[in-house]
Amino acid sequence: MASVKQLPRFDAAKYLDSNEAVAAFLSDALETGDQAYISHAFGVIARAKGMAQVAEDTGLAREQLYRSFSEDGNPTLKTLLAVMKFFGVELSAHPAPIRRTRRLTRS
Repeated sequence: MASVKQLPRFDAAKYLDSNEAVAAFLSDALETGDQAYISHAFGVIARAKGMAQVAEDTGLAREQLYRSFSEDGNPTLKTLLAVMKFFGVELSAHPAPIRRTRRLTRS
């Protein structure tokens, strides 16, 4: 029986080498609406930029950043805005697509 060869783990942080790449990665995460995945994505970007550098430039503690951007993390708006500024991306809003809902009918 042939042995199973393991593939190397994919690390998105290796590819986040520009503000455009960071913005695309973060946009994709935000579109999921999954809080755990969004927090994780922020953590991946912070790791790509260097967690110590993110902490130093934002004035936030490294431990706070690791905690905030874990899958169980719940970063504050202040933390998100500070880190996004460091990442070189901005937060913006646009209208969400209209979702069709079932209308209730009266009996």
